[in-house]
Parts: sequence; C-alpha cells; structure tokens
Amino acid sequence: QVQLVESGGGLVQAGGSLRLSCAASGRTFSSYAMGWFRQAPGKEREFVAGIRRGGSSTYYADSVKGRFTISRDYAKNTVYLQMNSLKPEDTAVYYCAVDPSALVVTTTSDYWGQGTQVTVSS
Repeated sequence: QVQLVESGGGLVQAGGSLRLSCAASGRTFSSYAMGWFRQAPGKEREFVAGIRRGGSSTYYADSVKGRFTISRDYAKNTVYLQMNSLKPEDTAVYYCAVDPSALVVTTTSDYWGQGTQVTVSS
C-alpha cells in the first residue's frame, strides 16, 4: 500500500522558515512527478511547487517563486519543501502528491499525504 507522510509543519513568525518533508513508502517514486499543494480555510487547494516526471526540472507558483524550494532525496524516497521568508498568506494545510503517470502533479493526482499545518503569524 502506498503511503505519503508529511511532517515539518508548525507555527512560525512572518519572515521565518520551515522545511516540510514527505516520505513515501510502499513504492519507489524515483521517476514520478511529485509536488506540493496547499489549502487555506475557505479556499480551494492550490499548486505550490513540483518536480516533473524524471526529476529533471522544478517549477513553482508565482506566489512562492524565489522563496520556496522543492527538492527530493532519491535514497530516502522523500520530497522536501524549503520555505523561506514566510508570509501570513502562506498559512494553510500543505499536502504532498505523487503521480506515476503524468508529467506533472495536479489536483487529480493519484497519491496524497494527510497534510501538515503551516501557520505564519504577523
């Protein structure tokens, strides 16, 4: 059974940093598309950052570009999201996603973690 487990969320002041982790088990996702989404209260889930299938390139939402960095550790089957210069508007539940078949992750991707809360205080 495939499982994605996120960790690293928490409460941080504006301008601070957090690093989220998403550990995958049950399958090796070395060449799959992986990424992060977030959902704030009362809003739809939105894309944050992704790694294309094959692991060759990364891409970001405009709102986080230059502040967030996505990376993966193949040996640990884990994807990370380093978040710097956090803003109150970054407050949300963050989810990781994996898609074995698509070039990029989308909201309809196959596998999702349970989410981790990130709260940024002003």
